[in-house]
Amino acid sequence: MSASHALSRGARVVACVIRAVIGVPDYERYVAHLRLHHPDRVPLGRSEFTRQQMEARYSRPGSRCC
Repeated sequence: MSASHALSRGARVVACVIRAVIGVPDYERYVAHLRLHHPDRVPLGRSEFTRQQMEARYSRPGSRCC
């Protein structure tokens, strides 16, 4: 593996971790998972996916400290 390839892969991993920490839903990962594990299901559109993820995140009382 070349140094530039390793650096590029590392940057993608860091970006994914940052998105997960701040709570940005990963639509591309969702679609890839659905196609691999549930090929018979139609993926949600990006806006519907984001809406559902945000609803799930903020609808749990007591799950946040503030």
